[in-house]
Amino acid sequence: MARNNSNGVGRRKVLKGAAGLAGAAIGSGIVGAPTIWAQNNKNIVLRQFGTGVSNMNEIAEKCKADTGITLQMTALDSDAVVQRAITQPNSYDIADIEYWIVKKVYPANVLQAMNVKKIKYFDQIVPIFTSGKLTPDSVIAQGTAPNTVSFVEGAGSTKFAKGQTEWFTAIPTIYNADTLGIRPDLVGRKIDSWKDILDPKFKGKTSILNIPSIGIMDAAMICEAAGIMKYGDKGNMTKPEIDKTIDFLIKTKKEGQFRAFWKTFDESVNLMTSGEVVIQSMWSPAVTAVRAKGVPCVYQPLKEGYRAWGGGLALAKHLSGPQLDAAYEYINWYLSGWAGAFLNRQGYYSAVLDTAKKYMTEDEWGFWMEGKPAKGDIKSPQGKVIEKAGAVRDGGSFYERMGHVACWNAVMDEDRYMVQKWNQFIAA
Repeated sequence: MARNNSNGVGRRKVLKGAAGLAGAAIGSGIVGAPTIWAQNNKNIVLRQFGTGVSNMNEIAEKCKADTGITLQMTALDSDAVVQRAITQPNSYDIADIEYWIVKKVYPANVLQAMNVKKIKYFDQIVPIFTSGKLTPDSVIAQGTAPNTVSFVEGAGSTKFAKGQTEWFTAIPTIYNADTLGIRPDLVGRKIDSWKDILDPKFKGKTSILNIPSIGIMDAAMICEAAGIMKYGDKGNMTKPEIDKTIDFLIKTKKEGQFRAFWKTFDESVNLMTSGEVVIQSMWSPAVTAVRAKGVPCVYQPLKEGYRAWGGGLALAKHLSGPQLDAAYEYINWYLSGWAGAFLNRQGYYSAVLDTAKKYMTEDEWGFWMEGKPAKGDIKSPQGKVIEKAGAVRDGGSFYERMGHVACWNAVMDEDRYMVQKWNQFIAA
């Protein structure tokens, strides 16, 4: 998932400095441990960068109020995140990166592994990120499954471990299962497969996203569903598989099936809201944003399953002493519930479900996590009504959605070749 700066429910300002947020702790009613933390950490600044999807002002403000730690956040697109992580390792303290980016960045020896014994809620993290299996009988999906890059062999190692160790690369923060968005009022029929985007009825009214690492995965889901080809591993295609996929995309493009290729959250929202496009690649909060404008939009469950993505917090190699202690404290705070509930209310999922649940109402938890009809209006973290009473979340419960992941966003062995071919498709 190469995320653009503006994906959240509504556009989020990038937080360049949170130094002025110290007053947030005053009058917040926080007593006990957080107050002590705040005193100990009042001069600690952690520089965090990552994609806009999870670098949010509200999280920095709440962290400052609860712990005293000042977060300076910078949001970049995914390619810029990879470049900065590797080439400017002293310019950040916390890297908020996706798991396919971990696969690219960690071998460069710019990050340090975390001791799982220092992570208070480690044993409660959703097992997708540790064992790879949501339930004991789950099949691990194709692509760069998070558990394959979650552990390294030792404290100073850059080699990913085949199983679980005590050294963790990135603490999961945010993840989701992506599918196609549709305009139910305009498609005029049931949509249940990725191949439906190829229906001639929708000629000139479809779109896929123009971010190679994700777009190629959506294309693979479409090609496999349509019987055009069967992949050994959609997340790690061979050159012949890439060639055949791109040839099909170019042919489909020349036939006029696609209306556009979007790169940003806002572009996808505008295409759907205007009705220029009736079926397309989308992200969950973008569907919510369309609905917030009073336009019907559905994040459609499909029989072949979802394409998933996830990200987490990684520590810069140079962190030590009080800065490193504060980084662990920040991570433990992140997993303690408030941030998880904030993310859940946007349609994402959090790493530790039990703690997040404590910060959500029974109705919110029922709607977002259990697939139950809303008893009252469902509001965004900013207090805006985004679903009316009686609404049911598209795709159902957490286990129904994350239990039907077909592939994860990935870095292929032939990544460079794939990007070259993708760019040929966009230019064709």
